[in-house]
Amino acid sequence: MVDGYHQLTDSQWQAMHPWLPVRRKRRLCLRAVVNALLYVCRTGCQWRCLPNAFPKWTAVYYYYRRWQQDGTLQRLNRALNEADRQAHGQEATPDVLCLDSQSVKLAPRIAEHRGTDGGKRVNGRKRQVLVDRNGRIWACRSHAANQHDSRGAAPILLERRHWGPRVTTIITDHAYRGHFTKGLLARGLRHEIGSRPPSAKGFVPAGCRWVVERTFAWLNFFRRLVMDYEYTPESHAAWILWANVSLCLNRLL
Repeated sequence: MVDGYHQLTDSQWQAMHPWLPVRRKRRLCLRAVVNALLYVCRTGCQWRCLPNAFPKWTAVYYYYRRWQQDGTLQRLNRALNEADRQAHGQEATPDVLCLDSQSVKLAPRIAEHRGTDGGKRVNGRKRQVLVDRNGRIWACRSHAANQHDSRGAAPILLERRHWGPRVTTIITDHAYRGHFTKGLLARGLRHEIGSRPPSAKGFVPAGCRWVVERTFAWLNFFRRLVMDYEYTPESHAAWILWANVSLCLNRLL
């Protein structure tokens, strides 16, 4: 884990620029835009407080929204995940993925998609992340914290094209039985419940689900994600992918 914000190195930019619209000439340097986005994600800086060393916040926000909506961010995230896996001697895409959720507080004065997770006593939203065995995020979603995990995770199934063709099994806890299981079976995927052995005492990592908890711990290094500051759940999910992009770049180069 790299502490603090660092600008993109030449090798990191070379790894990611093929997946960005760099072919058309423009006045704004996209490398500076990406640096600004990684800065906001790492430091939690408000848009209007973006330092003068970066492009104007309105321009940075424009690309942030555009890449989120046109799929550029998702394609970039998958490409870096595949490159990171291959660099560690693995197949480009995984065959097993793990899914879990985490409830986080929502910033004050935001009423949209807000709810209370009674079990964890958190008033805010819940984020769902789908990771491989090494904790790389392949898909994510944010929704009100009072929504059940099984129904809240169902839209993630619509993003199967970003997982790769080798996925056969999704590992979750018992909370995902029902609606989510039916969606998996309808797509020809296997649902496996990962739980600790009944005879276990104290803290025992449950199957390979502990890698999801480790990923949640990694997200705490990005101040934009320590708390949900976004007006829309889609925006929070986009920042989760930017955090994963940053992690992959730091591991790769």
